[in-house]
Amino acid sequence: MEFFDLVGLPAVMERSRGSAAVTIAMLDGPVAVEHPDLAHARIRTLGDNAACTRASSYACTHGTFVAGVLIARPGSSAPAIAPECTLLVCPIFGESEMTLGSTSGVPSATPGELAAALQASVDAGARVINISASLLYRPVGEERNLERALDAAANRGALVIAAAGNQSQLASSPLTRHPWVIPVAACSADGRVSELSNLGRSVGRGLLAPGERVVSLGSDGRPRMFSGTSAAAPFVTGAAALLCSLFPRAAGGMIRRALCGDGVRRRIVPPLLDAWRSHHVLEAHHVQHRETEKNDEHDRSQKR
Repeated sequence: MEFFDLVGLPAVMERSRGSAAVTIAMLDGPVAVEHPDLAHARIRTLGDNAACTRASSYACTHGTFVAGVLIARPGSSAPAIAPECTLLVCPIFGESEMTLGSTSGVPSATPGELAAALQASVDAGARVINISASLLYRPVGEERNLERALDAAANRGALVIAAAGNQSQLASSPLTRHPWVIPVAACSADGRVSELSNLGRSVGRGLLAPGERVVSLGSDGRPRMFSGTSAAAPFVTGAAALLCSLFPRAAGGMIRRALCGDGVRRRIVPPLLDAWRSHHVLEAHHVQHRETEKNDEHDRSQKR
């Protein structure tokens, strides 16, 4: 797929298609787990309603699409970035709800709902957490709960990747403003920023990923096309999961720095995801760490 070349995924995917030991939590809608292109997948569920009961619902369509980007069968219509990883499905909006916001273009959850799902995902051992949903504003107490849940994810080294939103605004939310979160803006197949995508200072410290006319799994068994930041976020999530699989001893903060860099950015448009460059950063760190361990062992043996 042309999207893969744009964000440096082919060389990384040649080295790994993921690891069962790496769990990706998907905070989204339910998933059509009976889809033939998910038959191979390692899917765990959190809470009720993790499997679709109405394939025609928007929640099921959205959840199945995102799952396809992450773990569909290689060779299917979907990107299938990390099919060997374990997917933890944690629905934050249901099939009976009116889940499309009037302006956001993506399903929504309250800060309280998101905080509870985040904490449950971290407790269940998620290494990477994908949030392709917009945030509904609620009382300050709920936002504080969300901040605490994000702090807990950071303390555990669980990466949090979140869609920037599709309001075509300079905007942020309590989710994208948190320093541990990697906000994701959407771009076209040639790397141009999508007109839908939110931008801003908090988004600018995140990443840009493919989010226009992305094809993945449809809950009705046919391919489905989506555009927007909710389609872009799982590209970053999939890349992060592959890096965690290839470098299992790397801490979450190291993976995050490899993806986003560690400098202070002041621009409102984030740089394009480059998974292969991130791989090089982690590989160099791994080699350096091994050399340090070897030298330390040599010093210890000399003192014996």
